[in-house]
Parts: sequence; structure tokens; C-alpha cells
Amino acid sequence: MKPNLDPVSTEDMDDHERAAFNELIRPSDSYLPDGTYWADLPVGERVKFCVQQDRIETRKEMAWLWDMFKTDPLAPIAYYFKNSVLPGAGLGLEGYVLFSISNVTPLFKASYKECWSTGKVCNPNWIAAVNYLEVVGILIGQIIVGLLGDWIGRRWGLIQDAVIMFVGLIMLTAAWGMTLNGWVICYAWSLFFYSIGVGGEYPMTATIGMENGIGSGKVNMSKDRLHRGRSVVSAFLMQGWGQFANQAILIILLLIFHHGDGTPPISTTTTNWTYRISFFIPAIGTLWLVYYRAYHVKAAAASKQLDAQKKKASVTGYDTQSLKLTFKHFTPRLVATAGCWFANDVFFYGNKLFQSKFIAVISPHSTSLMTNWLWNLVNIAASLAGYYCASWFVDNKLYGRKMMQNIGFMMCFILFIIPAFLLKYYESAAHIHSFQAMYFLSSFFNQFGPNCTTFLVAAEVFPTPIRGTAHGLSAAAGKLGALVIAVVGSYTTTQQQFYIVPWFGLAGVLLTELFLPDTTGLDLREQERRWLHIRQGREHEYHGPAVHRKHLSVWERWMGKGKYYDADLDYQMKVKEFRAEWEAAMAVRGEEKDALFDLDDVDESIFQGSLHTYFERTSPMIRAMEKSEVEPTTLPDDARDDEDTHGRE
Repeated sequence: MKPNLDPVSTEDMDDHERAAFNELIRPSDSYLPDGTYWADLPVGERVKFCVQQDRIETRKEMAWLWDMFKTDPLAPIAYYFKNSVLPGAGLGLEGYVLFSISNVTPLFKASYKECWSTGKVCNPNWIAAVNYLEVVGILIGQIIVGLLGDWIGRRWGLIQDAVIMFVGLIMLTAAWGMTLNGWVICYAWSLFFYSIGVGGEYPMTATIGMENGIGSGKVNMSKDRLHRGRSVVSAFLMQGWGQFANQAILIILLLIFHHGDGTPPISTTTTNWTYRISFFIPAIGTLWLVYYRAYHVKAAAASKQLDAQKKKASVTGYDTQSLKLTFKHFTPRLVATAGCWFANDVFFYGNKLFQSKFIAVISPHSTSLMTNWLWNLVNIAASLAGYYCASWFVDNKLYGRKMMQNIGFMMCFILFIIPAFLLKYYESAAHIHSFQAMYFLSSFFNQFGPNCTTFLVAAEVFPTPIRGTAHGLSAAAGKLGALVIAVVGSYTTTQQQFYIVPWFGLAGVLLTELFLPDTTGLDLREQERRWLHIRQGREHEYHGPAVHRKHLSVWERWMGKGKYYDADLDYQMKVKEFRAEWEAAMAVRGEEKDALFDLDDVDESIFQGSLHTYFERTSPMIRAMEKSEVEPTTLPDDARDDEDTHGRE
């Protein structure tokens, strides 16, 4: 159903003003000139529209990048550092440390055989507890910090995560004991403490990356629709760079202290210097992260969307009502995000379980620790390629989150099920290259698939007041998957593991297809708008894109959620909602006369924008609207400048 194209008089506007007005309600990156939503188009026209919009956006970004480069050749690097490296710094540091645990274990086994290999002088339960306590610590951090992030604020969660990780790294670096068994116990509990901070990084990084795209007053809304996923995944992929840096540094340190190719025996002195320095290096970076988050991340910016939603709902603490409504209306989504993350972590950590077997097959006569590490470096490089492909394609309307997750799960299933029934065949030297290809491809498609998308959608498909909690619960379910496969790996052979792991890929496909909505191309403001109706008990009165069948799961369609979608009614409701905001804004403007007002003085609706900028740049349009009593609206994205230009923080 197409909306009325001209419900208000625009006779006194010129072409530019009229186009700006239409862009407010029907942005050209999502709607045709006749008002048809992109997801309502027939398949052929939809493909044509999406390809055209991708070309337009690519040309814009390339022109912008070229202009930046001409002004300062290093500016693109600085931009990437500010918008991807810094937001993902915590995940990069935790990726470095957590994957260091599995990397230094062979080093411990080579130097402390009587402890880590034979268990003669160390309790085997404490050796096993190193891995278990790591997972339990992460799980606790994900749940607790997710709750606290929704309760106290996002910035507090960021700071406490960094502090816990810094203290934990000092504990890991200085771990000691009167006996080897005492050292193992100290090492295990230090890792547990550090992992609590790691767990908190997941919900905080995802929610802030998600919310910085809406309502901040600094981000063009088209970037939220077109590049929201890329922003979050670009921060998440720093985890891959953390793994890469850790493996590279361990190789360098072993070369320095061992003076060889890593072939045992390796002295205890070499092991101590290697692993302790490898932990001390990220401790320096984490200390800087504490400083940066404490003094350069503003509370108002980090929790702006959360505070706005609490203000509208008159909530001062934790929004328990939103939690109840989330379980009432979005339980299937929580099943999808938690269940898919569980299935993914079985694959992700299963890949690590098979790593030693894989290396033993391709290098059967090598006893060098360096061989293991070098092949792991190649595997991390394949994973990094998958991370970047995910960030490039996750916002593509013709591919997007849901298809990427389904294809990733299916490819992992195929790449694991083949060697599961033909392991002896691929273990032979004649077919080793095929085994190599399947192993590296499984790493690639795990990142170019569920490992990135589960992190993204667990924050994206839930409302702001409960986003941290929902993400934390989903991530914790993933760590349960990691714990399950760690236990399974301790009591099964490689062949048995290959029989077990692939089926979680099919489970992931089933959960994704049935219960996960596809939010690719959906404006997050529409989700918040729908949530407002749900909270007010008026779900049936919301008719916008958030209940379009394209953005609903199969289960939600079966439950009849899509029946509320009506483009015509939605357009009329938006005009009424914008009128209310316009009148509130004009009232404040009248009180302050010609001065620019602060939006914090009025109710911050989900459609708020930098209206003061709009007033300055489109005053002829405002006069036309006032003369013709045009229905109210908010600021168009194209009319915004950075707030700093107008003297506002």
C-alpha cells in the first residue's frame, strides 16, 4: 500500500526544500520517489534498487575518502583508528590474552612436563580448571555487566571492564607459588578474575556501537540504516587482530629467549620470560584504555539513548517493566540469539580443538613448537579475511545479517561433516591439501558468518532499555557452548569430535531461519518507535517497517505480527508524531526567541534530530511550513552539520 504523496501543501517551497521535506519521512536510501518501501518491491525491482543505492553510497564514500586523503594522506588511517580501533580496543586486548592461554599451554607442557603433561607434581583438576575458570569468568561478566550497563549506564560498564582486565593482567604477569601446583592455582584464579572483565566487554561494545548511530546528534541517520552493522563488526573484528598480535609476539619472544626454532627442550627460564612479557605488553595497553574511557568517553554520549528511553518511561533505575515485556514479546528472538551463539561457539572452539590434529597431519614429523604457532598464524589470517568480508557485506540489503549467518552455519557444517566420515582419507599425505583447504575455509566462514553476526544481532533485535541484558544473556549462552565442547573434547577422540560438532551448524541454520528477524536496512528508530507502542500497550497501533515481513522472523509471521504493517497508516501517524515534536520545539524556540535551544530541554522523542541546525540552514522552508501550516517534521539528515560547528558538545 502506497502512502499519500502530498498530504500537506508545499506550494511555497522550492524544489530543494520540497525534496528535503520528503527525505524526512521517505529517505531515498529506503524508499522510491513514489513512496514505496524497498522491501515492498518485487524481487527484480528490489535487486535493481539495492544495487543502485549501493553504487550511489560507494561513490559518496570514495569521494569522501579521496577528499580526506588529499587534505591529509594520513587522515583515513586516523579516521579508521578513531571509529574502529578505539571502539574495539577492549575486544582486541581480550582477544590477545584469551587466545594466548591456548598458545602458551604447549610452552608450559614443554618446560613443565611433570606438571602440565604427566600431572606428577600438579593436580590434574587444577590444570583442567585453567580453561573452565576462563569460560566461567567470561560468562559471569557477560550477565552481570549486561545488567549493570542497562541499570547504571554504558560508560560505567566500559570503565569497570578495563579496570578488571588491567588488574587481571597484572595478576597473570606476576602469578607465582611456593610449588608448581601453587603457581597453577594462582594462574587459574588470575585468569578467572581477568575473564570477568572480558565478559563485560561483549554487551558494552555491542550496545554502544549500536546506539552511537541513533539519536546522538553527531551521526547522519542514513549511516545508521546503511552502515550500522559495519560499525559494530569493525569494532568486533579487533578481536581477530588481538589474536594475530599475540601469536606474532609469542613467536618473536620465543626466538629471542630460546635461540632456536622452538624445538624442545625449552628451559623454564625461557618459558617464564616469554609468557610473562607476553602478558605485560597488553597490560600497558589496558592501562591506557582505563585512562581513555575514564577521561575521554563522556557519560552523556555513551548512554544518551538509554537515558532518553528511561526519561520517556519515567524510570530511574533498572527498567524491570521492559525486561518483562521483552520476555513476553521477544522470547523467540532471545531463543535465536542465545541458541545461535551457543551453536556458533561449539564450532568456534571446536575449530581450536581440531587445530593440533590438523597440524599433526600436515607436519607429522615436526616436534617444534614454532611449527604449531606458524600454522596458527596462517589460520588467524584466514579468520581476519572472514572478519573483513563480514564487515563489508553485513549491511548489503541483498545479503545482510540473516543470510550471512545461515550460509556461514551451513558452510561450517559441510566443511566439518566431510572429514567426519572420511578422516582417514584426508589424513593421508596424498589428500592433505584438501584437508588444509577445508580447515582454513571453516575458519573463514565462521567469521564471515555466525561469529560476527551473533555478536551484532544480539544487540540489534532488542529495545534500548534491555539491550545490554539481552546481549549479555545471549553471549553467556555462547560461552556455555564453549564449555560444552571443552568438556566433550576432554573425553572423546578427534574422530568422535568430528561426528558431534557439525550438527550444531544445522541447529544454527534452523534457529536462525525460524526465530531470527532480518534487521538489515531497518532504521533502528523504527524499532524504538515500535517498542514505545508495545510499552504503552498499543502494539496493534504501530504500522511501520519494523513489522514488515522482511524484518520479522518466520515465527513472528506465523504469530501474525506482520498483519499490522500498513504503509499508508504509518505515514499518517508519523506526520502526527512529527507535529507534536514540532510544536514542542517551536514552543521552546519561541521562548528563547532567536537563540538555539538544547534538545535536552524538551522530550527527546525517538525522531529527535539537531533541530537547531535545521532552523539555521532551512529557514526558508520553515517559513513556508509556517505559512502553509505544513505538518511538523524533524531535521533531515542531509541538513545536519557536526554539532561542534555550532558550538555544542
